[in-house]
Amino acid sequence: MKLWVDGGLHEADTARVSVLDHGLTVGDGVFETIKAVHGRAFALTPHLDRLVRSARGLGLPDPDLDEVRRACAAVLDAEPLPLGRLRITYTGGTSPLGSDRGDAGPTLVVALGEAAERPDTTAVITVDWTRNERGVLTGLKTTSYAENVVALARAHRQGASEALFGNTVGALCEGTGSNVFVVLDGRLHTPPLASGCLAGITRDLVIEWTGAEETDLPLDVLERAEEVFLTSTLRDVQAVHRIDGRELPGAPGPVTAKAMRVFAERAQRMLAAQG
Repeated sequence: MKLWVDGGLHEADTARVSVLDHGLTVGDGVFETIKAVHGRAFALTPHLDRLVRSARGLGLPDPDLDEVRRACAAVLDAEPLPLGRLRITYTGGTSPLGSDRGDAGPTLVVALGEAAERPDTTAVITVDWTRNERGVLTGLKTTSYAENVVALARAHRQGASEALFGNTVGALCEGTGSNVFVVLDGRLHTPPLASGCLAGITRDLVIEWTGAEETDLPLDVLERAEEVFLTSTLRDVQAVHRIDGRELPGAPGPVTAKAMRVFAERAQRMLAAQG
């Protein structure tokens, strides 16, 4: 595996980032995960747009997108996997111990790992911990992911692949690394960004391509929704067949199955248009 670290390609076992990097010591960084198919990055531009928004939200300098694109191309060319996870990490750089940033400038790392096709359906759980819809990091894709690590570990212990959060006012929000959609009376809904969820790239495409409505939803909507599905970069559209102890027989249901089909067809056309 080759990684791009601050200006050039390196072998994975020789790539180096300072142990005093602010991304390591205090989680001061942002990132993007992008699906790569046979050496092509899917929806790269919207991911880079969000990288810039997240960096600005943390007060980091805007990343040099020309360099980021060169880095992505170099890593993809070095190992054009059939299906890969392209990861861009951009941090506050080498800094003193503590919350103050140093003046060394940001660190950029781009890496590519193998990814596996996800099954059409999955199980999820809900957790009692909440997303803070008014927090300083709300809506930013930062490297401060410890909360997600803890919640996802609980999900795995209960035989699920994802954990879903409510927010501080009891509204449905998001998963540890996914957005959530529900079907009510045959209509497709997803929580609005005001709930505190991340503006997922796949979420945005599903809304555009299916006409899903952004709706304030109580967390207990999961107890009565006719269908539920998740979206994320590597899940695409994935039906949910179990939520906590509730089974959703027949998943994927008709609305979810249509969303899966539409997304697959449109995404394939997008990739083909990239050459």
